Amino acid sequence: MTHPDPRSPRFSMMPPVIGFLLVTNVLLFLAMPALGNWLMAHFALWPIGTPSTIMQDGSMMRVPDFQVWQLVTYGFLHGGPLHLFVNMFVVWMLGVQVENSWGSRMFATYFLICVIGAGLVQLVVTAGGNGDAIYPTVGASGGVFGVLLAFGMMFPNQRLFLIFLPIPIKAKYFVIGYGILELYLGVSGTMSGIAHFAHLGGMVVGLLMIQYWRGRLPVRPRHRRLWW
Repeated sequence: MTHPDPRSPRFSMMPPVIGFLLVTNVLLFLAMPALGNWLMAHFALWPIGTPSTIMQDGSMMRVPDFQVWQLVTYGFLHGGPLHLFVNMFVVWMLGVQVENSWGSRMFATYFLICVIGAGLVQLVVTAGGNGDAIYPTVGASGGVFGVLLAFGMMFPNQRLFLIFLPIPIKAKYFVIGYGILELYLGVSGTMSGIAHFAHLGGMVVGLLMIQYWRGRLPVRPRHRRLWW
């Protein structure tokens, strides 16, 4: 499979799905001061079995029963400006090349499945929590980690230059290293409050989806959709 040249007229620096994700996430974040409690109660991903009324940040909060749409909507909410910026920056920086290569429909399907898969993993990990330890999961990180994996597989030797790692590193090594780090942080309980296993879930589901499209799983698509 040939990769698009960023200098080509057909290469878009803001393809449709990336643009939709950026605009929607930013608008919902700007709505948080006015609608934050309502958005979090109905559209964040709460652990299954969460009591209908819980204590959050020193006040009582009413939480509806789990709804299946939360497996998608949680990925459009963020807990703070840094959380939003990092996710959206990575989606744009890496996702632009993936969406231009795959096409918008395929990229949207992939991103959505990674978000849902990460949410399902998070529900399993948080099952059985209770009391003051119950918190909702928010953020597009499951999809972001799926995009990171796809980028690393498509452009393994492309060098990334990161602010916190001021030396160029090949994408394939960054993806592998980040995955190992997330596994360690999740197992050790370091940096609690971050959904490390959801991040890994996004990567694993993304890998399965890519392998399915490449025809490398026992269940195969009617037509192979990825050739690299």
